Amino acid sequence: MKRSANRKFAASLILGLAMAGTSALTGALTPTRKVAAARTQFSLDQMIPKRFGGWTVDDGVAPLTPDETQKELIAALYEQTLARTYVNGAGERVMLSIAYGGDQSKQLQLHLPEVCYVAQGFDMIKDRQGELGTRYGQVPVKRLVMRQNTRNEPITYWVTIGDKAVMSGLGQKYQRFVYGLSGRIPDGMLVRVSTIGADDATAYRVQARFVNQMLDALAPRDRIRLLGAATKQG
Repeated sequence: MKRSANRKFAASLILGLAMAGTSALTGALTPTRKVAAARTQFSLDQMIPKRFGGWTVDDGVAPLTPDETQKELIAALYEQTLARTYVNGAGERVMLSIAYGGDQSKQLQLHLPEVCYVAQGFDMIKDRQGELGTRYGQVPVKRLVMRQNTRNEPITYWVTIGDKAVMSGLGQKYQRFVYGLSGRIPDGMLVRVSTIGADDATAYRVQARFVNQMLDALAPRDRIRLLGAATKQG
């Protein structure tokens, strides 16, 4: 009986130590330091020029406007948002939407276009991964086609978590995990461009040209904010 009692005590002691160790490890790996706190403050409205490469802001056309429920969610997710429509001399229009969140922990993940468009009654017609070529490196992007009645909207977007542009989904989770190992909470940026039209291929070419001209017009530190410091800077 005494030997059995000793075995039970030893087992309980080992289990207790294991639980204590797990608790300590969890506490040690729980991110507490926000990367955003160490970054220089910035304003999206001032960072993105209203005129560049033949493009100017068209105040008469607004990008997709979120409903009240979406507005509340966006306010909770992001510290800054920017929504503009640009037009060039050829009459081409590109809608630009940028959202910045200083806390990309598991509880405050970037709100992706696949979610917000569908929530507002759009059907997702196409969804594929790709790369957007720029002078500053290849950017992993998602290309979507969303449709609501007669409105056909091809979309290109990318996400940065901390210092790196990543593919949405697993790429975001992995990047948050890497930051979490060092006790840091990364910030995040979502950059979306879209056009309205039936020809997807033409739309993506216009969007790529727009993005490249916008990047060329930015100061190097602002390009890094949009693309991530890990992207090659020319």
